[in-house]
Amino acid sequence: MLLDSLNSVEDLRKIKVEDLSSLADQVRRYMIDVVSKNGGHLAPSLGVVDLTIALHYVFNTPSDRLIWDVGHQTYAHKILTGRKNDFLSLRQFEGLSGFPKVAESNFDLYDTGHTSTSLSLALGEAVARDLSRKKHRVIAVIGDGALTGGLAFEALNNIGHLKKDMIIILNDNEHSISKNVGAMSKYLTELISGSAYNRLVRKVRRMCRKIPLVGKYFPYLYDRIRMGIKNIFVPANFFEDFGIRYFGPVDGRDIEHMIHIFKRIKSINAGPKVIHVITKKGYGYKFAEKEPVRFHGTQPFDVDTGKEYGKKKLSFSAVAGKTLCSLAEKDSRIVAVTAAMSAGTGLDEFSKKFPSKFFDVGIAEQHAVTFCAALAKNGYKPYFAVYSSFMQRAFDQLIHDVAVMNLPSVFLIDRAGIVGDDGETHHGMFDVSVFKTIPNFELLIPSDGEDLRDMIYYASKADHPVAIRYPRGYCGIESVDCTKPRKTDFSLPLKLSSSKDLIIIASADMKICAKEVSELLSNSKIKSGVVLIHSINALESAEFRTLIKNTDSFAVIESEYSRGGLSESILSILPKHKRSKMLASFGFPRKFIEHGPVDLLYDKYGLSSQKIASDIIEKLKKK
Repeated sequence: MLLDSLNSVEDLRKIKVEDLSSLADQVRRYMIDVVSKNGGHLAPSLGVVDLTIALHYVFNTPSDRLIWDVGHQTYAHKILTGRKNDFLSLRQFEGLSGFPKVAESNFDLYDTGHTSTSLSLALGEAVARDLSRKKHRVIAVIGDGALTGGLAFEALNNIGHLKKDMIIILNDNEHSISKNVGAMSKYLTELISGSAYNRLVRKVRRMCRKIPLVGKYFPYLYDRIRMGIKNIFVPANFFEDFGIRYFGPVDGRDIEHMIHIFKRIKSINAGPKVIHVITKKGYGYKFAEKEPVRFHGTQPFDVDTGKEYGKKKLSFSAVAGKTLCSLAEKDSRIVAVTAAMSAGTGLDEFSKKFPSKFFDVGIAEQHAVTFCAALAKNGYKPYFAVYSSFMQRAFDQLIHDVAVMNLPSVFLIDRAGIVGDDGETHHGMFDVSVFKTIPNFELLIPSDGEDLRDMIYYASKADHPVAIRYPRGYCGIESVDCTKPRKTDFSLPLKLSSSKDLIIIASADMKICAKEVSELLSNSKIKSGVVLIHSINALESAEFRTLIKNTDSFAVIESEYSRGGLSESILSILPKHKRSKMLASFGFPRKFIEHGPVDLLYDKYGLSSQKIASDIIEKLKKK
């Protein structure tokens, strides 16, 4: 097989063009086999195998700078750039990352995992190249979904202004923009990318400049005429309005044609260019083609059936979605908002039941927050469901557009804390430190699915903004009646057990761990109480201050960074002479946490119940 002998991009470039389609099939089969065991972003990566091969075949990577947006489509890129054998360790602890990683390879230029960054990075690369008087190419690959991000539009505006030579590959996976892949489109692309056409353009422009008096104005007029003629035949697109030349659409499954087009456009050394490539998400695996959303990010699955292994347990996301549906049936003010993550955040059912009150704003978290602010201002109750790591993008909007005016919007912060195999860019480690600092905001933390249900109902009646953070996956209980909330006061600390000697104070999502620690201490003849914090506001209550006053020592367990988290918040309210009461603090250190199984990462950083109990015992001995 071709893949067996391919260990580098140099090996790739030695393969005959007519044999590259066979290589693409082999790469896809290899990807499917590995992802079926490890899980991962299968559908996006399958869709760009042919495109990836063509890019590395034509461009002199890594000297030519190839930048991937998001990065969840880079599996073929990793296989082709010397990591074929290591690919077996994809998303495994201490194995290959599921995203581009600078530490892995010089072919990975940036650590990426969030969307819409590639165009800004590519423009910076092009400017740096020109300042250094170098000659290499700069190529950015961005999806049509990522193009909805505001950062991408900011970059396009600057790209059109600076006119730097660079190539943008628009990876259109048939979810938006033009879908015209036919003979006429192919012909027009050939025409406008051809050397004769572009030589004529340059020659006419030079001649125009020499015309006395009107010469300096004529090129502008010429460009308007050229665009007018072109738009008769080619669907109008906004790239040209930004001052970026447009080529396409190009069939992203036709390697030979892509290579041909890339070579021709590579020879055009004038300004920014976009090549519109039509791909198909999940291409080459029938189940991923049929269900691209499910296979966007998948758990291990059976290759023959496409079914994921194991029984799915009730997730926090599912509880959130079902509860919102139940609440919306009773309360006409309820609306739901997502940023291109309706399935991931559990809002699919809501979108079907209440289509007029469901808003998918695309990859636009900043817009989503401000959009929610206006809805709240007009008497509605918006719930914005978003991953914690993506919420980071809208910090200013949370302050300026929501908190300053105290608008009662609700933010469902999914994937809070350690998320596992997606690693540094996806762990939700900053939401506590963000929300606890913003005036008017109330931050809630459920311990299980019933807590989450109750908090969603509570937030519907709150007259201030509320954020509810919860982890990825299992909600801790098998079933939740989403129609019947309990009346619970989350503003007070919840005592599961009491002790004058030692209290374990835990963020509510660490409930199970805290109870296990208490039991392990009991086995060592150490009495301890357990107190859960469901709301950061509970730390300001008289009950909490009394609790601290009446105990000799306490330990804090939290699921985020200790710095900026729960333990630091507790210390801030204690008098200096009382701070010695904090026996120990257990949270993640101030570093970016690598990818790996959640339980393994907790254990590595001393947050397993066994390690916490052992640490407390040792500290008590020294006290």
